[in-house]
Amino acid sequence: MIITIANTVIIVSGISGFLAFLLVLAEKFFANYGECKIDINGKKELVIEGGSSLLASLNENKIFLASACGGRGSCGFCKCTVKSGGGPLLPTEKPFLNSQEINKGVRLACQIKVKEDLQIEIPEEIFNIRKFKAEVSQIRNFTYDIKELTLKLIEPNEIDFKAGQYVQLEAPPYEKSKHSVTRAYSIASSPLHKDYIQLIIRRVPDGICTTYIFDYLQQGDNINFTGPFGDFIIRDTQSDMLFVAGGSGKAPIKSMLEYLQNQGSKRRMIYMFGARTKDDLYLTEEFRELEEKLADFTYVPVLSKPKEGTDWQGKTGYIPPYFPEYIKDPQNTEAYLCGSPGMIAAVKKGLLENGVSEDKIYYDSF
Repeated sequence: MIITIANTVIIVSGISGFLAFLLVLAEKFFANYGECKIDINGKKELVIEGGSSLLASLNENKIFLASACGGRGSCGFCKCTVKSGGGPLLPTEKPFLNSQEINKGVRLACQIKVKEDLQIEIPEEIFNIRKFKAEVSQIRNFTYDIKELTLKLIEPNEIDFKAGQYVQLEAPPYEKSKHSVTRAYSIASSPLHKDYIQLIIRRVPDGICTTYIFDYLQQGDNINFTGPFGDFIIRDTQSDMLFVAGGSGKAPIKSMLEYLQNQGSKRRMIYMFGARTKDDLYLTEEFRELEEKLADFTYVPVLSKPKEGTDWQGKTGYIPPYFPEYIKDPQNTEAYLCGSPGMIAAVKKGLLENGVSEDKIYYDSF
């Protein structure tokens, strides 16, 4: 009986797999959507061969929507408003859209296959995003799993960006990946430097892009990126600023602080950096120097699991319990967070409990 059921399951699974294969084959070789028009903001029209995703079609025409996951449908960044065409909303899109966005026709460009004429709307600033070619002029290892890339721009030879924004780095095909992939990384250098950018990158185990960066990319190599993207930027106020980030999340905070230092900012600033052990700390001297250069800045590293026997005398545990010590005026405090979704959620909860207004909590999650 059990053997019969098992055989039946195997047969049904085999038939299902074969039918799925036939559908993919048919889609690839027999579906011909011909020329399709993409109307953008009622101002620009593209004529393309149908069949590719909307995201890929726009990229091929040098219109670059944000896509931290490289078009895999797992980041939800490549949003645009579809006024007509595009087909029905897919289940893969719904987790990334709220009810208001759905009602307005917001979609994920990576999930829309261009099969017909489309009318879409995108922010005007998207047209300023460009593709850059750069040389890896320096590689610095900060920790066992974090390194910094300095990318000297070749073409175009200058970039304009705001502190806190990010770029999408392109890893070319290599022995562990047949196709190029793009991943989002925050810019760590000050926007006052226009001829190069610095990125702080943390290795992701088995990550296609970070494996290339850590194990294959060499100083002197050329690499491409697009950008700048993002609205995780400094608000033009005089409010106190509380920064919270760990790991490679230090990148946009470094860019912001260096920019504020150059501008001679007098704002009160606290940066709480979360790490597991002393081995995860880096750029400590540079941030101590910023304490001297900025009018009112304090750097507070916090170790969640300091190793026994180390000489660590600083703060330990998790960051939110220390908020009452550093948040002096909750209603006059802006919080800038960068980290994983779980970290963002925990820190945001702590900020709200300590009186920081939700509309003054800004973050990039990765």
